[in-house]
Parts: sequence; structure tokens; C-alpha cells
Amino acid sequence: MRHNPSLKPWWAILLITLFTSSVTAHSVIVYPGWRGNNLHSTGNMTETDGLGIGRGANASELLYPAGMQWAYPCGGMPMSNNRTKWPIKGGAVSFQPGWFAGHKTAFIYINMGYGTIPPNMSHPMIAPFQIVSPTNEEYPGTFCLPQIPLPLNANLKVGDDATIQLVEIAQHGAALYNCVDITLAEPEDVPEVTKENCFNSTHLSARYLFAMDVQNAASSTVSSSQLTYALVPMLLVGFFGLLF
Repeated sequence: MRHNPSLKPWWAILLITLFTSSVTAHSVIVYPGWRGNNLHSTGNMTETDGLGIGRGANASELLYPAGMQWAYPCGGMPMSNNRTKWPIKGGAVSFQPGWFAGHKTAFIYINMGYGTIPPNMSHPMIAPFQIVSPTNEEYPGTFCLPQIPLPLNANLKVGDDATIQLVEIAQHGAALYNCVDITLAEPEDVPEVTKENCFNSTHLSARYLFAMDVQNAASSTVSSSQLTYALVPMLLVGFFGLLF
């Protein structure tokens, strides 16, 4: 796993430039790290008979014609033995959502799987939210949540292994997956969270999600445009700035 808690913005821009020609995946976990580079695609849909994952001419080779990050649960990346320490009381998660076009808006889920090789990633850590960027083209930018708790009723202790899963729901409804393998530790044993590895780019914002009964929505006089603007901004940039 590439543990890079201090990835600089200029580094991100350089990487975007390097991968633009072949990227079909869209997010990178900056902090606490990620399983590895899955920012590429291999093969084509003809070779896999229309499947998102298939075998190549070499039976041992897996092809990802649509891009690795579409593959559940961790974007085509196997479990890593190089784990990152993460606080037992919860901690930061920072990511870059705009590594390819088509993500002017996206829904974000952050989940956890228990154990060294989790059987699933079905334990939500926070409620899902929407991110909004100024463009539908690829863009640099980092989004950070400085304090994410463990899942509700998690029975975990210092030294336990787990995996944090970042899910980005694209505008067309498909999901992109990225993971970081962690070992829970006391806060003082975890690399410090700073303004360099946990910050929010000013051109990104976030919104809460809410639900409305279909029958009530149909009888409501609220227009679709009004409903869109009724989504409450989380104002994470200003709020998180107060935490440092």
C-alpha cells in the first residue's frame, strides 16, 4: 500500500497529467493511504465479452476494460500487508475525487470492513454526502474529513486490523471503490494530521442528503430547482478551518 499522508497539491496535478491518457478511475485516498495504484484500465470490452472484469489471453491476467476502480470492494486491489496505523477513537480521511471527467457532483460513502481480510464492507462510518465541484472536467483538489468515527457498535480494540473503503457514486449511478488497510492504534502512535495532509480545496463544497416521500413530493408545490437548492451545504471548508 502506498502510504503518502503528505501528498502535495502540485504532486496531485502532476499525477493527473501522467495518467490522463489512460485513466478511467476517479479517486485517490490521500490520508491515511491507499492499497495501491488502480488508476488505469487494461484490455477492452470485446476481449471480456462485455464484462467489466475478465481473463486475458494469459489466463492469469485479469482485464479491467472500464477501469479498475469500478470493481467491488476495493477497485481491483488485493489486501496489503503494509498497513497504516489509524486511531482507535476515529480519525481523518482525505481524498481527491476529480481524477477524471464526469464528477461535477458525486455521492460519497465511507465504510469499514473488519479483520485482516474483511468478508464485506457493510459498516458505514458516516452518513453519505454529496460533493460539488465547479466543473465536469477532471480537476485537482482535496477533500478532508478530520474526524470520522468508527462504525456504530463496532467491537474493535487496539491492534485489530480493518479496512476503510471509500465509495464515489458517479453521476450515472455507477460506483468507484478505493481502500486503505489499517491497524487500529492509540492516537499518539498515529502519524499527525496536519494542514498539509488534511485540507479542503476552496472550489469544492459538500451537501447533506435527505429523502422525501414520493407521494408528498408529487403533491408539493416545490419545484425541482427549488428542491435542488434546498440541499443544505455542509460548509466543511470553513468549519474544518476552525479545527486547526
